[in-house]
Amino acid sequence: MNKVGVCAVLLSLWGLTACSQLPRHQAVPAHLTQQAEIPGLAQVRYHVGLDDQALQQEAMLSFQREAQVLRAQGVQQLPPANFLAISGGGDDGAFTAGLLNGWSAHGSRPEFKLVTGVSTGALIAPFAFLGPAYDAQLKQLYTDVTPADILKPRSLWAAITSDAMADNAPLFAQLEKTVDAAMLKAIAAEYAKGRLLMVATADLDARQAVLWNMTKIAAAGTPEALHLFRSIMLASAAIPGAFPPVMIDVEAAGQRYQEMHVDGGTMSQVFVYPPSLQVANISQSRHVQRERVLYVIRNARLDPQWAQVERRTMDIAGRAVSSLIQTQGVGDLYRIFLTAQRDGFDFNLAYIPASFNVEHQEDFDQRYMRALYQVGFERAREGYDWAKQPPGY
Repeated sequence: MNKVGVCAVLLSLWGLTACSQLPRHQAVPAHLTQQAEIPGLAQVRYHVGLDDQALQQEAMLSFQREAQVLRAQGVQQLPPANFLAISGGGDDGAFTAGLLNGWSAHGSRPEFKLVTGVSTGALIAPFAFLGPAYDAQLKQLYTDVTPADILKPRSLWAAITSDAMADNAPLFAQLEKTVDAAMLKAIAAEYAKGRLLMVATADLDARQAVLWNMTKIAAAGTPEALHLFRSIMLASAAIPGAFPPVMIDVEAAGQRYQEMHVDGGTMSQVFVYPPSLQVANISQSRHVQRERVLYVIRNARLDPQWAQVERRTMDIAGRAVSSLIQTQGVGDLYRIFLTAQRDGFDFNLAYIPASFNVEHQEDFDQRYMRALYQVGFERAREGYDWAKQPPGY
């Protein structure tokens, strides 16, 4: 989480945002949470822990589509299935952008069966999913933007009385330029081949992590699907209090409601699939045998970063919140690693090296992002040395 995000969390904790209330439609009642659907786009998302059966069914359908394509090509043996999970991290996402492009330059970057993204990882995920053909756009997104391209600060009074400290309309404008109908058509074509792209948001009303099947949304091919696709990307990067939540209209039991979605990092910094999905057992029961390789990219340093904390409320609380986010990310890596071991995945981890010490002067600091991009690019171009387990395991 960036400095704007930390300050927003602190304002929320102090109750300052309760000074006024913006209008919204009624939230989905608790007992209808699982029934809520996007009008015209049924079964395109999964509430973690509630919809695991539907998620498992989608995974099996994707395998069937893949197997059908392979048979048509005369391929008898299943190729390795490569999975990519990209974490949150704000402008530290430049590390993943550089790593992916350097991986392409090295010539060993695989095609991924599944790509998942949270927060800044959600902004990267569609480009990573479509492969090297989109490397130039990804580089531009993380090396050419400035703070003005991402957010518009609000006055202190507006921040307190509205729904966020800054307006992320500039970021949505960026998405309108880069995420177009042609991109969705390309993603839909890969969905037909059995590949999946998932992005996580947090439904604040239900306090539920929600996984969105972006490939299935893209396959709808409608203007409404394109708008929803962009909105979900925006929501996954909407740090609560820092950026406005994204309100999504849904229907349940014949009634219209509205869900409030924010940064998926409030639930987890990175994800692959719920551990309750016993991938190894499911594969064995269906006589599916194949090699599975998992790549996890954490857009953060994992070493303790020393800093002298001034004896001021904001400094103390800000340091504590950022520490909580870091340890949450490490915990996510441990959970993913143990799940990967259980299900027979070859686990691979990348993260920002402790040697990277370029000063971070402001959020979305172009100089900082370009330097971090270059670190990821150079390491991957030379052949990235993936860690085989989380630090300290």
